[in-house]
Amino acid sequence: MKKERLAYEDRLLIEELLRQNYKLKDIARAVNKESSTVSREIKNRRLSNDMIQECDKLKRFPFICGNCKLKYHCSKKKYYYNYKKAEEDYLKKLKLSRIGIDMSIDEIEYWNEYFRDKIKDKNQPILHIFNNTDFPKSIQTFYNYLHKGYLTSINEEMLPRSTHYKPRKDNTEIKTINNNNIIKKGRKLSDFNEYINSHPDASVVEMDTVIGKFEDKNCIMTLYFRKSKLMLMYLIPKYNPSGVVKIFDQLKEVIGIKKFREMFEVILTDNGWEFSKPIEIECNPKTGEKIISLYYCEPYSSWQKGGIERNHEFIRYIIQKGITFDTLTNKNTIDMTNHINSVTRKSLDFHSPYEMFLKQYGKDISMKLLLEHISKEEVNLSYKILK
Repeated sequence: MKKERLAYEDRLLIEELLRQNYKLKDIARAVNKESSTVSREIKNRRLSNDMIQECDKLKRFPFICGNCKLKYHCSKKKYYYNYKKAEEDYLKKLKLSRIGIDMSIDEIEYWNEYFRDKIKDKNQPILHIFNNTDFPKSIQTFYNYLHKGYLTSINEEMLPRSTHYKPRKDNTEIKTINNNNIIKKGRKLSDFNEYINSHPDASVVEMDTVIGKFEDKNCIMTLYFRKSKLMLMYLIPKYNPSGVVKIFDQLKEVIGIKKFREMFEVILTDNGWEFSKPIEIECNPKTGEKIISLYYCEPYSSWQKGGIERNHEFIRYIIQKGITFDTLTNKNTIDMTNHINSVTRKSLDFHSPYEMFLKQYGKDISMKLLLEHISKEEVNLSYKILK
């Protein structure tokens, strides 16, 4: 594939070959460009005198009077090509093309109002907005306009990706499950990989917790379905294994043991102390029968359950680190769950996790889990939904 952009040396060669009366295709071959590129270059950057009347010969290649035998006696408008002037014109237009904005004042005002509603008021993710709008530019152009100050209704601090969180300063040791603990026998990552290799279609759920302030009494337990990317959220006492078991007992009762076994076939979690009662999670509370399997990631290897870690970013859109969770209610977690699960995802072909989950498990299960659909226009990932 030939490179289309002409360099300074190319223009010098074009002028010299025009002077020697070369054909268009030969000039194009000499500068390793398409004939149309050379043709446009000459026609668009040729220079002329002040005469008005033009010669018909100038409508076709070479578009200049260079080797015309009549040029010294002709009284019509004359054109010639100069490589220095052509290069100056090219650099000037290149610079101007990168200045300003390709929108009218009315368009800018309209999009300012639009992005104020979606980003400032509802804190919607950029990909979600661009999938559901007719903004005539790319995401990169949107960021360029923002950096240059054309979108005055919002600023970089309002974009979730632009927010930076300070590292936790508290050095208090958090109690975790020791790697040699007896409860991890048969539940290590190697056992998980072995199970997945023999059951490639297994329903895998990743489990974790999200903490607000270090001194909080409560935290949010999250359950992430790998296939649909849907995430469930529950408010539980922090570092409390009984709180986790209580949530699973409720799930088994609400959706039934048969459906629970199907949906939570395999659970992968970290080594947090709150997950130190795997038997109670795995078994039917009435019969004691093991119905699912729980496995643990390796210590300090959160990337092994990267799906849920990535999904936690949506929680941080709403509640930034350092804000207490002790003021949250169960209704708050339900509202956050539904808005987060209604965000369209590129990895789901711009469908939402709720839509994928609904397709997989149906309306009845969705209602039992208190899942609701939030329209694309109303998705809100700002702190306002907690008030």
